[in-house]
Amino acid sequence: MRMYKKRMCLQLTLTELNELAVSDCSVPCKMSWEKLEALCNRERLHCKALGVKRAKFNEYEVEFLCDYKKTKVEEFYFVKWKGFPESDNTWEPKRNLRCPKLMKQFHLDLDQELRRHKRRFIPKKLDKELRSLLIQKAKLRLILLRWEAHLNSTRNHPGRILVTNEVDLEAPPKNFSYINNYKVGPGIVLDEMAVGCECKDCLREPMNGCCPGASLHRMAYNDRGQVRVRAGQPIYECNSRCNCGPDCPNRVVQKGIQFDLCIFKTDNGRGWGVRTLQHIKKNTFVMEYVGEIITTDEAERRGHIYDRQGSTYLFDLDYVEDVYTVDATHQGNISHFVNHSCNPNLQVFNVFIDNIDERLPRIALFSTRAIRPGEELTFDYKMQINPVDTESTKMDSSFSLAGLPSSPKKRIRVECRCGSEFCRKYLF
Repeated sequence: MRMYKKRMCLQLTLTELNELAVSDCSVPCKMSWEKLEALCNRERLHCKALGVKRAKFNEYEVEFLCDYKKTKVEEFYFVKWKGFPESDNTWEPKRNLRCPKLMKQFHLDLDQELRRHKRRFIPKKLDKELRSLLIQKAKLRLILLRWEAHLNSTRNHPGRILVTNEVDLEAPPKNFSYINNYKVGPGIVLDEMAVGCECKDCLREPMNGCCPGASLHRMAYNDRGQVRVRAGQPIYECNSRCNCGPDCPNRVVQKGIQFDLCIFKTDNGRGWGVRTLQHIKKNTFVMEYVGEIITTDEAERRGHIYDRQGSTYLFDLDYVEDVYTVDATHQGNISHFVNHSCNPNLQVFNVFIDNIDERLPRIALFSTRAIRPGEELTFDYKMQINPVDTESTKMDSSFSLAGLPSSPKKRIRVECRCGSEFCRKYLF
């Protein structure tokens, strides 16, 4: 929480605040978000981060609905007012409220809980347990909305991120930071491309084969940006030293996620998942697998810890040599939440753009078929590829295990719950 007023976080003088360059300083706050918001309203303090504006000091906005009761003549809702403590909650008649979306959500939650308890009718007065569940759901929804806003303010790609949990009361992961690109660990250096292409039209008139040709490979994309090389073949995109502009058809992965995606809680014990909110055509770039680049020795050490925790986000970069691993456990992008399937709709490709070190490719996920809006995105954690293309090189043939999450020799067997008819029953 940024420090806007000394009374909110630390007892510091204005001189001390200036010395600390408070605009660049942040500290953990022991107050909850709700208490800070209430404090700002009570003290009439403007705080942009909390959404407290001077224009709203005399306005009363419904944050969520806590309870419901019905008399012979009227319906009432117990209202949590935005920016005010719960001690200021009040019963209000339905006719006085102008929050149809919140009312609809309240009754959706209520109906879901009544069905779960096999109760057919809405009672005139809610019991304590039911009230508590509805409040927890409403508070969780606010937490998810704040996390969603944070993710969207952090992302650098066009595709928006939505978050929803209609299954349980699990909040967002606490120890996860959203990043857009690889974070390089200690002692690891990314070698930049020394040269770029001089093409005027990289797709139709590639000079010296453009960037792919310089690496003895052919152009990976068609004029619609769809991948046309086999899985196992590397992709060489134009880089920052090339003469072509940002609209070059050989710049796809570097443009980032183009689709609106939703992080959602699965209902079969697979944790969080990702679904697309838009139609995705076959062979289309969807996202990169991003995280912290570490050595395989460090990955081995972390892997034993993650195994005991029952999950791993280690992704071996063994395209030519098993030297580095991507760890997306605590730092990553939306790919962190993509689940495994034995019959996936995403395929892994190794991509090179500004980095020439073949041991450090970027891991791009492309669609294997057309994907409908609302469909979950998945890839095979134990993907294996046997390239048969005659242009394959020593680099391509080493791709047979690329995309396999790091696996120590003695790994705890993890049950697969993908539900595919081709399910292998176990992830590892």
